[in-house]
Amino acid sequence: MTHTSHFPADFQWGVATSAFQIEGAAHEDGKGSSIWDRFCENPNNIKDQSNGLIACDHYHRYQEDVDLMASLKLDTYRFSMAWPRVQALGKGAWNEAGFDFYDRLLDALAKKNIAAHLTLYHWDLPQALQDAGGWLSRDTTYRFADYAQEVARRFGNRVASIATHNEPWCTANLGHGNAQFAPGIADEKSAIQVSHHLLLSHGLAMSAMRAEHVNADLGIVLNQWTADAATASDADRAMAELEYARSVQWFMDPIFKGRYPELALRAHGDKAPIVHAGDMEVIHQAIDFLGVNYYFRAWCSAANPPIPAPALQGVTDMGWEIYPQGLTELLIALQAEYKLPPIYITENGMAAADQIVDGKVADTARIEYVRKHLDALSQAIDAGVDVRGYFLWSLLDNFEWNSGYSKRFGIVHVDYATQTRQLKDSAIWYRDFVTQQRAKRARA
Repeated sequence: MTHTSHFPADFQWGVATSAFQIEGAAHEDGKGSSIWDRFCENPNNIKDQSNGLIACDHYHRYQEDVDLMASLKLDTYRFSMAWPRVQALGKGAWNEAGFDFYDRLLDALAKKNIAAHLTLYHWDLPQALQDAGGWLSRDTTYRFADYAQEVARRFGNRVASIATHNEPWCTANLGHGNAQFAPGIADEKSAIQVSHHLLLSHGLAMSAMRAEHVNADLGIVLNQWTADAATASDADRAMAELEYARSVQWFMDPIFKGRYPELALRAHGDKAPIVHAGDMEVIHQAIDFLGVNYYFRAWCSAANPPIPAPALQGVTDMGWEIYPQGLTELLIALQAEYKLPPIYITENGMAAADQIVDGKVADTARIEYVRKHLDALSQAIDAGVDVRGYFLWSLLDNFEWNSGYSKRFGIVHVDYATQTRQLKDSAIWYRDFVTQQRAKRARA
């Protein structure tokens, strides 16, 4: 039984990308170096020894990409701004050539009646700020607020929403906890302190943007998951409870309750973050929307070796279990625990080993993945969760961080040698699905 008929009449349908993953033009028009530019200089850091110097060349091909979105009948587009493109050093002079690019992109979207949803930080910190301590330095939180205010001043009435951060869990834990991502630091205490500074910078940025009296909705994007115990054992249940506290509640509780979760604080012990007086009040302020990125659940087994997740619905090319019902469970759990603003599913999608065969990319597994997750989403909406839109990750195949170009998440295939774009079957399916939804909207 399908539940996809239950999306609200004004539900927004879109796709998402991020600057470093698609833009290229890494050193053009005054753009400064980012921590990901630096991270890619060490070929051992990236699975295929690639980098973001060209990526999808979106900086030069944005008009073609906007035309693609329009051809897919999309309402909305979520993208990020590259901080070092508009402020090379992360402080000081603004780079007008960088702002001009986003100005042109917004004009192109407006001409196609595609609403723009802007993310300020999708992991590409100016390298100059990293050299001064990066997110471990409290000063970076104030530099971020300055950047947020300037972007809001310029674009706050031309975009539908502005998110401060994308997935601060990843910046903290993958960038500073296990060195998987830039800046390549492996220190748990640092990761936990960085998580606090990211939350603080979010709060400071919210205040700075509010001072500009913008029309855009203001919020944050968090990657989230349910944490399921492998068995009913006390050890597995305790592991699942701690996992949820250290990941989901660690970022949600400060924003919505003004405190860190006690269970996680106890577990962190002397690695808990330094929190200054007044910090929690800055973090704990109203947001207009919450972006939720959902890809998989956490499967918690304390056994040695761990009991593997059943993966009854398969795994993606990233090795991630496909578990769509976790999206329903997560959203209902969040609704029960927090007083939430409207929610957007700001990322959801799958990597697949896509290939062009007989002129087509028949990515049936991706179609099934998206369909099942939309079913799960509609069930959460039926249960009373206020979800306003869905952004499929991603429009284009792109640079997948430490996996390089070896993983393809796009609904549009990119031939990186020629930069030729080609709609996959999933893009055509998504276009038709959105068109059907719009037809229902018109009849409603």
